[in-house]
Amino acid sequence: MEHRIRHLSTYSYDPAALRVALRLKLFPVDHEGQQVESWKVTVNDEEVSPLVFSDLGDREALWSSEDALDQLTITAEGIVSTRETNGIVRGMPGFAPPGIYIRETELTEPDEAIRALMGEATGDDTLSRLHALMGLIHERVKYLTGSTSARTTAADALKDGKGVCQDHAQLFIAAARTAEVPARYVTGYLQMEEETEELLETHAWAEAHVDGIGWVGFDPSHNLCPTERYVRLCSGLDAFGASPIRGNVLGETKESLEVSVAIGQSQQ
Repeated sequence: MEHRIRHLSTYSYDPAALRVALRLKLFPVDHEGQQVESWKVTVNDEEVSPLVFSDLGDREALWSSEDALDQLTITAEGIVSTRETNGIVRGMPGFAPPGIYIRETELTEPDEAIRALMGEATGDDTLSRLHALMGLIHERVKYLTGSTSARTTAADALKDGKGVCQDHAQLFIAAARTAEVPARYVTGYLQMEEETEELLETHAWAEAHVDGIGWVGFDPSHNLCPTERYVRLCSGLDAFGASPIRGNVLGETKESLEVSVAIGQSQQ
């Protein structure tokens, strides 16, 4: 399946920021289920190329302004082909051993409720337990747009019983790690089956490392493993680590952000 993607992020600064420095993880990479046909990232119409592959397998770039800015526009666009792999992700670059993804973060630190949730996820093997966990999260944490923030923890989302894809993914990760299953957060794009191209933002899901299989994707928001409709962009230990855009701003200024994502089938 070929996806034509355009991801636009516009930052406004009032008054103008004296300087802006960015770390960009806006570069999808090839793996057995995904091939990047063409891709371009620009910052204020200046093309930006990735410098290196990180240990986690992401392509990253750095950018900084030379002058004061009142607006910053970041555009990532291109064509990515995908095929069905039953959620299994193989052939990714990167050198980090799976064990690094056992590490807890502030956003994924488990409490007793999360440990109990993993205890309820029963099955004959690790894979079946992870499928059960995905179903439990889908059932107990209602998807509700705007109900959480970037600072919401996995424990808070479970306690409140509501969240968005970020919260579902972080809760899955936090619970899986309590069972010593390496798990990571994935940011990407999802082409919905409905006849629409316009989305408000990127999508998020989780990947867990299963002995004998490798990395397997789980999307608790939709209660399924990623299909050919998913395009993988980058990953991390949590939502913060897998943020496609992170930056530092110099100067006393108020920042606002507008994001739009358009994804549709390529006509080529």
